[in-house]
Amino acid sequence: MRLFIGVELPDAVKKMAADQLDDVKERVRRAAPAAAIRWVEPANLHVTLWFFGELDETRAAALTSSLQPAFATPRFDLKLEGLGAFPPDGPARVIWIGVAAGREPLIDLHGEIQGRLIPLGYHPEARAFSPHLTVARVNEIRGAGAKAVRAVLASHPVVLEPFTQTAVTLFRSTTSPKGAEYESLLRVPLK
Repeated sequence: MRLFIGVELPDAVKKMAADQLDDVKERVRRAAPAAAIRWVEPANLHVTLWFFGELDETRAAALTSSLQPAFATPRFDLKLEGLGAFPPDGPARVIWIGVAAGREPLIDLHGEIQGRLIPLGYHPEARAFSPHLTVARVNEIRGAGAKAVRAVLASHPVVLEPFTQTAVTLFRSTTSPKGAEYESLLRVPLK
């Protein structure tokens, strides 16, 4: 099964993100009409803390067991705002909404998860964890379109209502021709 750990967003925040991104999508489409961009469905919006990919039943069970105790990181307020892209220069590959408040607790959570995963044989990523809300993946973009999309992102304010984060979720991702569907398998509370 395909698994990842993330932070769920309340439905009201997902709807607010979808509403604000409607204008961004249209402006990006006009700025780079030949770009191939897959926008994340509002129901699937989340902040990823750790992506595993395909795991067999044994590894999935060990992972679930390692996540069972509540996290030491206390509940915290999370506020998402601003648009950007990875990588920071050149053609965008991922379009995201940034973390305006709650960045440090997300980094702490990532570290706590890492501490639980290392004994299971998982290795830390080479690059530092950078909390964000992925809203689109860019499959192809060329020439002036790449700069135009970055200009749209830089000039468009997105501000979502803050909310209190109380748990970390283990998700299963099932892909189909209709897109990905995420199922919550386990919610682990924060302190």
